[in-house]
Amino acid sequence: MTFGPCGGVRDDASCELDARPCPFAGSDAQVVRWEQEPPSTSPASALLDAARHGPVVLTDLTIPPYDPGGVAAITETLAGSCDAVLVGEHQNRPDFPPTLMAALIARAGGVAWVTLACRDRNRLVLEQELAGLAVAGVDGVLCVTGDVRAQGVRPGVTQVFDLDGTQLAALASRAGHAVAVAEAPSAVPRHLRPGRLVQKQHAGAHLAVLNHVGTAAEVASFVDASRRLGLTIPVIAAVAVYTDERSAQVLQNFPGLHLDPDQVAQVLGAADVRSAGIEMALTQARTLLAIDGVAGVNLSGLACGDGAMSGAQVKAEIGHRIREGR
Repeated sequence: MTFGPCGGVRDDASCELDARPCPFAGSDAQVVRWEQEPPSTSPASALLDAARHGPVVLTDLTIPPYDPGGVAAITETLAGSCDAVLVGEHQNRPDFPPTLMAALIARAGGVAWVTLACRDRNRLVLEQELAGLAVAGVDGVLCVTGDVRAQGVRPGVTQVFDLDGTQLAALASRAGHAVAVAEAPSAVPRHLRPGRLVQKQHAGAHLAVLNHVGTAAEVASFVDASRRLGLTIPVIAAVAVYTDERSAQVLQNFPGLHLDPDQVAQVLGAADVRSAGIEMALTQARTLLAIDGVAGVNLSGLACGDGAMSGAQVKAEIGHRIREGR
């Protein structure tokens, strides 16, 4: 990694992989600057166009792996509830390649933003994926360094990391894509995070998607600090969607992500946990959308531990109610 720190720095400034200290999070650490000329591109994107005119909803696409029928059914379930779906690239289970995912989602009537990670692909293959995604008609790409593969998942297979997320964002922007990048406002070193996002903008990013934070005030402070440093791209804030213990636990297990423990306890202690989780997500979304500089929300997480379709139905209900103002 050249343009660190990643979003997985633990609260004690150690790496998410083991106890070693993050080299980008020391007391003398500074923002790594992007020194090249930014790409001058104006990509076509339905999500970016919508973000310029009003709040947008981006919804995580949680699907069973290697299941084209499941991709279609869940995309159709989310139809009308969001402006685009965000296709993840998970470190604990492989799935169809990004180009095929984009084509399957488009066939089902969805608008796809596809995550590209540097873990399993060298620069040449990433260039091939970007070319293929352009042909498949993807609306945009989320460029991330990517988590190291989960322990026990294909242990005999090497991991690549030719590039990091910032370098990949520049590559994707030069290829003509609408490019999103991630940032983790609550991960240490917190004081460097706004400047780091601005450097990703200089590299070619058109959209920022934030990781979960404990309070809306943290989002407001982060966005304000980023704007004062020169950030101009739209920012999408994460809404944690959970309606049972399993879906809450998934979101609490990642370094750099933070949930409000009182809110989690309130939802899980409710008589109707599903309804309580939906109402909590709606409250979070409305609060975040009221922040100056927040252009939309990302309905993020498993949503429900009862399966992908149940989770999609939860997110669809939340998305519809956000868009209808209820």
